[in-house]
Amino acid sequence: MFQHDVGGYFAFEPEESTAPVIDDSVLIVHGPMQPGCPLVLDSPHSGTRMPADFAATLGAAELREGEDCFIDELYRPATERGIPLLAAMFPRTYLDPNRHAGDVDLELLDEPWPHEHRPSGKARIGKALIWRTLDDGRPIYARRLSIDEVSHRIAHYHAPYHRTLRALLDAAHTRFGVVYHINCHSMNAISGPMGEGGAGRRRSDFVLGDRDGTTCDPEFTEFVRSTLAGWGYDVAVNDPFKGVELVRAYSDPLDGRHSLQLEINKRLYMDEATLQPHDGFAPLQRHLMELIDGIVDRFAKPEYHG
Repeated sequence: MFQHDVGGYFAFEPEESTAPVIDDSVLIVHGPMQPGCPLVLDSPHSGTRMPADFAATLGAAELREGEDCFIDELYRPATERGIPLLAAMFPRTYLDPNRHAGDVDLELLDEPWPHEHRPSGKARIGKALIWRTLDDGRPIYARRLSIDEVSHRIAHYHAPYHRTLRALLDAAHTRFGVVYHINCHSMNAISGPMGEGGAGRRRSDFVLGDRDGTTCDPEFTEFVRSTLAGWGYDVAVNDPFKGVELVRAYSDPLDGRHSLQLEINKRLYMDEATLQPHDGFAPLQRHLMELIDGIVDRFAKPEYHG
C-alpha cells in the first residue's frame, strides 16, 4: 500500500504484505482491517465456492446466476488506498448475506421456523435469505430444507460476514468519527421473470440505493450520482433497487455512519452469456477508482465534518 500523506485523514499506512488479512472458505478481506481512511467496501454476492452441503439440483454454472461476477475484482485496486474490501466466498444462491437472518422463506422449509421471522417480501420472488428459485423461476431444490440446514448456514456463513463487516465499519468510525460504506453489486442488463421491477426491464448503467434517503447523507448519494453521470453513464436512484439489509443494518447518518448500495450493469464490463469480462472492464475499473478517489477527497477530510 502506498503512502499518501496530505494531512488529516489521508495518512495511509503501508503494510508489510499485500495478502488478504482474512481468507477462508466463507469470506475474504482485501486490504487492512484498520482502514486508512473512513471508507469501507463490501461485495456480498461475488462468491463462487460451492459448499459441499448445497444439495441443489442445478449445476454450478446455473447457480452462478445470482452472482455479482467480478465485482470484487473491479474494486480491488481500492485496497492500495488503505480501503478494506470484504467479499463473500460462497454463492448468493446458497445464502444471501444481504438479508436479515430472520428473512426465511417459509415455503422452503420442511417444518415450522422456530426462530425470529422477519420477512422482507423477497420470498415472493424466491430470493429471501436462502434462494428458492432462479431469476427465471426454476426451482433450486427438489426438496424442502430442514431447520438444522438453514440454521447451519446462518451460523457459519451469514453471521461471520455480518460480524466482519461491522468490525470494519466500527474500526473506521472509531478512528475517524465517521464512516462511508459502499455496498457493491452488479445487475443483469435486462430483468428476468422473477427480477426486481418486472420482467424484460432494461436497466440503467448504475442504480444507487439509499433506501429513499435514509441510509446516508443525501449529498453523498448526489456526489456519486453526479460523478457517474458526468462520465456519460445513465444513473438511477432507488429504482428499482433501494438497498437491502447491509445498508439498512449498519447505517446511522446522524451518528456519521453512511451506507450506499451501488449496482453496476453487467453489460458495462462482461458478457452475460459466457460470464467473462470484456474490453469494458478496464475503463470501468478506472472510473470506479476515480470515483473512490473523489469520495475520499470530498468526504474524508476532517473539515468536511466540522
